[in-house]
Amino acid sequence: MIGWLPPELVALDAVWLILTAGFTSLMTATLGIGGGVLLLVAMAQIVPIAALIPVHGLVQLGSNGNRALMTRQHIDWPLCGRFLLGALIGAGLASLVVVQLPLQVIQLAVAGFILWMVWGPKPAMRTLTPLRTLLAGSLTTFVSMFVGASGPLVAAFVHRHSYDKMQTVATFAAAMTGQHLLKGVVFSFIGFSFIDWLPLIGLMILSGMLGTWIGLNLLQKVSSVWFNRLFRIIVTVLALRLLWQALQPLI
Repeated sequence: MIGWLPPELVALDAVWLILTAGFTSLMTATLGIGGGVLLLVAMAQIVPIAALIPVHGLVQLGSNGNRALMTRQHIDWPLCGRFLLGALIGAGLASLVVVQLPLQVIQLAVAGFILWMVWGPKPAMRTLTPLRTLLAGSLTTFVSMFVGASGPLVAAFVHRHSYDKMQTVATFAAAMTGQHLLKGVVFSFIGFSFIDWLPLIGLMILSGMLGTWIGLNLLQKVSSVWFNRLFRIIVTVLALRLLWQALQPLI
């Protein structure tokens, strides 16, 4: 390990990850969704697959936690409470099985999930009953342990038509903060060591804080149409590259 770098990375890769963390946080703060998926697929090109989901989760914990703090007056706290109660159940179940998956399976799951999130049918957004909110927290947290970026699923489950854009961003950020916190606990419990990665994670979180601050100031000013199109193209290309890397040993 050289200085603040984990042994698996070179300095240029680390700088790229730091800049990407800031950009994707800006993207989520401005558009309400998408940054976590883009960061995951960008990290998958550089970060070893064994570290990908836990490191991504800790970076997203910082990013979403900061965004939730900045917008805390807009959070729907009762909804988040029910969601996170379910998330505890999902995290407990995932801790029993996540360690058993081969790394190649995780790689394929991440690539396939991202492609489905970008191009597949989207669940209808609607107000949830308390029981459905609890189930949503449990299901999306369980899935998140295997594929990393469950943001689109969480958004589909917890966004309500009655929310304005600030309420949507704030409540989504609070729900994701709790989910990523539980993810960090689970991966620590099953033996993943964050020590070598903490300096880089800290710098990525700081970059994300700056991106969030800029994004929240752009929230009411940016048209999302062109951004969404570019996002779909970039994420698809990167996910296909990850899928190819996963399938190469089988060819």
